[in-house]
Amino acid sequence: MSNVTLVQALQASIAPCVLISGDGLLLLSLSNRLSRPIERIRHLCDVIKAHPQREQQAAHEQISILYKRSQILRSAISCIIYSIVLVSFIVLVLFLGTLYSWPITFFIYAFFVLSLVFLMASMIFFLMDIHGALDSLKIEIRHSQGIV
Repeated sequence: MSNVTLVQALQASIAPCVLISGDGLLLLSLSNRLSRPIERIRHLCDVIKAHPQREQQAAHEQISILYKRSQILRSAISCIIYSIVLVSFIVLVLFLGTLYSWPITFFIYAFFVLSLVFLMASMIFFLMDIHGALDSLKIEIRHSQGIV
């Protein structure tokens, strides 16, 4: 492989690496977000053990919503990870295609499109989590006002 070809392969790999970086930041954000409902569920389980029946009903409702949110966030995180893996394959295929002069265009298109699909799916799951957070908050507000 000549130096020119190597430089071209490295230049072609820069854009996918930027996408990996962006996906990585989203992954960090979603992982941090996942810890919140998990900690809240643990707190509510302690509340259920220590408080009368009236507060248990609201806690059970919140736990149900928080658990659904955790599942949604797990799906979002999985989609981001799939996106990162696909973009990593793009970099690998670009490098190997340049090194061995393989016809790689189809694989690049396919991996890129799939990566974007997983990124969009992750963002949809993220929006679903935001809606779930508001549902849980609604229960907490209703309970704090004495409306059961």
